[in-house]
Amino acid sequence: QVQLEESGGDSVQVGGSLRLSCVASVSFFDNYCLGWFRQAPGKGRQGVAFIGPDGGTTYESSVKPRFTISRDNSKNTVYLQMDSLKPEDTAVYYCAAGQGPPCAYGGVWLANYRGPNWGQGTQVTVSS
Repeated sequence: QVQLEESGGDSVQVGGSLRLSCVASVSFFDNYCLGWFRQAPGKGRQGVAFIGPDGGTTYESSVKPRFTISRDNSKNTVYLQMDSLKPEDTAVYYCAAGQGPPCAYGGVWLANYRGPNWGQGTQVTVSS
């Protein structure tokens, strides 16, 4: 099991920036793939960004130019830098972790991941 805790969510104006952090309490953090998902009210959970153990990244198409996922293995932390925020980015953002063969393809992992390793979520609200 992996314990994950997100932070950094806030309310911002359109065009603003925010940096989310997620700390993992787990051994061998370097071996995990990590991702960010989001869920707006009344909608399903959507994969946003993925980063593999090798540092390779995959993004959902609507956020690719604006969001950047990164990891700091010395701190057991994954980040999501969000720039040029839009109202449609408003959602609860969750981090997640996986390992093994499912991590091989970031896009597939983002589309198919259903847990069990989720954080509690952090609220991001973008207003105009």
